[in-house]
Formats: sequence, structure tokens, C-alpha cells
Amino acid sequence: MVKLSDLSPEDAQHLLDKDCPEFETAPFVAGPALRARRVAIVTTAGLHRRNDQNFDLADLSYRVIPGDVRLDELVMTQSSVNFDRTGFQQDVNVVFPLDRLRAMDMAGEISSIANFHYAFNGAGQRATAFEPTAREVGRMLKEDGVDAAVLVPV
Repeated sequence: MVKLSDLSPEDAQHLLDKDCPEFETAPFVAGPALRARRVAIVTTAGLHRRNDQNFDLADLSYRVIPGDVRLDELVMTQSSVNFDRTGFQQDVNVVFPLDRLRAMDMAGEISSIANFHYAFNGAGQRATAFEPTAREVGRMLKEDGVDAAVLVPV
């Protein structure tokens, strides 16, 4: 993780100017033990399957990634010019840790892996702009029986 002091003054100020809304309710709730949880991944890495529509800079939509996807089927159309793609190119699990979840599932450390995972393009928009699509994804996670999500902000 880079420190603000390591960034140029302009880049540091850009991050400091980000809107961080306050929650009116408690954003975190208790749930079952990890070994009883069904887990999904939600990433802002701009990932999708090769044949899916690319993300663009002003994109507030999401892409559905099946739980049985082969990781070599995923591509990244993250539109931030400041994002270093080296980690993704070396190991997709850096931004989409599905192999880690599969290992946890096999070891009995989690109950199961969700049927579907979700990817957003996190660049270029205020977090609050994603609320309508985030609510939609939340409903789909609930329908899939998911009670825990690994959030991978990129």
C-alpha cells in the first residue's frame, strides 16, 4: 500500500478529496462462523470474461462472473491510467482471489462458494454513484444465499 507522502502532491490531494459518505445505519453486521458462510467476491478491478462487454471510464455497470469460471478466461478493462496491472498479469488472484476461496472451500474453512461473483470498474466515479447497481448486486447476492463477500477494491 502506498503512503500519501510517497505520492505527488496532486495525486495525494486527489485521494484526499474523495467523498467518504457517512452511513446512517451500522454498515457491518455479525454473521455465522466463517466455516458456515457462503462467500462471493466483489471487485472493482474492471474484470470480465473475454467475450463480455468492456468497461469504459464512466461505467457504473457490473459484470457477472460465474463461480466456475477458469481464471484464464478473465480480462481486465480497468480504465484508470494510474493502475499498475503487473500484479493482475502475474496472478489474477491479486484482484479476484477465487483460487484462494476454492482452497478454503476444499479445506472446509468456508461452507461454499457463490454461484456468481461481481466486478465493477472502480475508476472515475464517486462511490455514491454506484448505489443503484450496488443495491441490485446486493439483491442477487442474497438470492444466491451469500452471507459474506470478499470486497477487493482496486
